[in-house]
Amino acid sequence: MEFNVADLMEGVADALPEREILVVGEQRRTYAELDERANRLAHHFLNQGLGRGDHIGIYAYNSAAWVESMLAAFKIRAVPININFRYVDDELRYLFDNADLVAIVHQRGFAPRIAAVKAQMPKLRHFVAIEDESGEGDSGLGSVEYESVLAAASPERDFEPRSGDDLYILYTGGTTGMPKGVMWRQEDVIFALGGGIDHITGVRAKRPEDMVEKAKAGPGLNMFPVAPLMHGTAQWATLGALFGGNKVTLRGGSFDADGIWRLVERERVNAISVTGDAMARPLVEALQAPGASYDLSSLVAFSSTAAIFSPSVKAQFKQLLPNIVLTDATGSTETGFTGLTMVQDADLSKKKKPGLTFNAGVDTTVLDENLQPVEPGSGVIGRLARSGNIPLGYYKDPEKTAQLLVEALGKRWSTPGDFATIEKDGRITMLGRGSVSINSGGEKIHPEEVEAVLKSHPAVFDSIVVGVPDERWGERVAAVVQARPGETPRLEDLVAHCRKHVAGYKVPRELHLVPSIVRSPAGKPDYPWAKATALEGKYKV
Repeated sequence: MEFNVADLMEGVADALPEREILVVGEQRRTYAELDERANRLAHHFLNQGLGRGDHIGIYAYNSAAWVESMLAAFKIRAVPININFRYVDDELRYLFDNADLVAIVHQRGFAPRIAAVKAQMPKLRHFVAIEDESGEGDSGLGSVEYESVLAAASPERDFEPRSGDDLYILYTGGTTGMPKGVMWRQEDVIFALGGGIDHITGVRAKRPEDMVEKAKAGPGLNMFPVAPLMHGTAQWATLGALFGGNKVTLRGGSFDADGIWRLVERERVNAISVTGDAMARPLVEALQAPGASYDLSSLVAFSSTAAIFSPSVKAQFKQLLPNIVLTDATGSTETGFTGLTMVQDADLSKKKKPGLTFNAGVDTTVLDENLQPVEPGSGVIGRLARSGNIPLGYYKDPEKTAQLLVEALGKRWSTPGDFATIEKDGRITMLGRGSVSINSGGEKIHPEEVEAVLKSHPAVFDSIVVGVPDERWGERVAAVVQARPGETPRLEDLVAHCRKHVAGYKVPRELHLVPSIVRSPAGKPDYPWAKATALEGKYKV
């Protein structure tokens, strides 16, 4: 056995074959069932001439088939590629080409979108359709039907030996530009995101068999990642649960706060994970709605990662669910896990220090402009960096890879561009992504800290902060705001509110009230959209 996704899944499946591992709507799978169905699809892939190193896209909403398709690709040493189901033709065309896709497992309803760009993709030759209720036809793709494929293929597990060097690629949209494929060795990503390192104790698994034994001895918790599987957070919450002997509950379809809490209630979920305020805020407000009544007695943990989880929303959760463990984790596709903070302050809305302060994970630090570690308590702002188990770089993009990966102190470091500093006690405070920072009169402003303050105002539901041209200062701060129903916040009120929490040069100078804030499916703010909105001035008040 290797530190390999398929090897670990098979090891735990052999140890716990009858344990229910996956629930998606009415679909339920034990380890044995999940393993057998992935074997069948893997054999179908092999029969189509697919194998080691081939890139197989998965274009679907959350389903058991999504997980089975991912595992099937790993079993034959192919590389599953996540496809964002919200992409339009130009984005799909870019992704299909950049990722060198040769096959796609897709929901039937997405067939027309694939057909619209297929003619420009000479490498793309095989399609497997997951039936849905869309009523769509084949659109000329020649797709074979998913369940028929499984029924006709071998259930045997007779694949070639695998390696920890086998490739894992995750396409990440980030906050700017076209998606980028982040490449990892599977052994490295398992240690960075999949439970190879216990991020509480720092203990590393010495052998993959150690992870299997830990899964056998574990309590078998029920984990519910709310994000879609095409996002890395949900993928690794799912894979980590598979490796850990824990059950995974997933929800298909569009986001629905009431439906999520009903699913927690029905499936007796123990831990729920979200990606920032875009998911957390509707969830906490569903708990506050008149007449809301949910049995959440099974829930012991709520966590957020990969996007802003603002202090005001954390405070609401602590007030409504005082007995759960509330955590805010940091990390990215380019670094893996970097740190964790346990929320203990019952009134986080009064937190005055900007940024998220967390206990650094293994191999995580902050490097200054000379690639030297920042001295704790010095106030120096540098780049968050992680060494050890880090990615190989970006697929087919050596220039961006050279910017991401640096050599310092005799090690390779991944530095995706997050600004941070180190406190006196050794904890790290994250200030925001450098690529979207605002330079006003030489002062650097990190949008995330201003956004968090704006969202603590009672009239503001959501906000994105961007820089717009200013004749005197170079750039000034513009707030793009979605108001709460029935509210119309005024610029002067928001300015007065912000001045209580951030320095004057960070305070918004203009306000744009929009019907809704645009975010990615993972909850990340769409900064290009927000900047275009501010520059257009259509919603300026």
